[in-house]
Amino acid sequence: MKLAVVVLVLVGAALADETPLDGPRVAIVHSEQHHPDETGAHSFDFAAENGIKVHISGSQGEDGGANSIGSWSYPLEDGTIAEVKFVANEKGYHPESSLLPVGPIFPHPIPEFVHRQIAFAEEEKKRMAREGKNQ
Repeated sequence: MKLAVVVLVLVGAALADETPLDGPRVAIVHSEQHHPDETGAHSFDFAAENGIKVHISGSQGEDGGANSIGSWSYPLEDGTIAEVKFVANEKGYHPESSLLPVGPIFPHPIPEFVHRQIAFAEEEKKRMAREGKNQ
């Protein structure tokens, strides 16, 4: 639900009468909201004439928080569509998109300087144990 509010604020700021950049106005072509019912179910759909689309739906989680799924998309300068899908629940926020950076695939080679640092730390630990010092 918080994400829906953030998206609404951002969209509202972008469509405000006086934007900092005084850019072109964009018409809203679709806007539909279903506020939480007695079960906590809610949804939000939005589309603008410039190709921006947002969909969020969810329900109240077992622990009282909101569980949501959704997506948003917008056209890129090259004509392709950028899309982000997400799940947000008690396990956190999990976005999925080709736009997001991807970390290295594990296992990857560990650099030699890291091996040396690990060995140094082990030797320090042994030395402190021999000297009776707390770590």
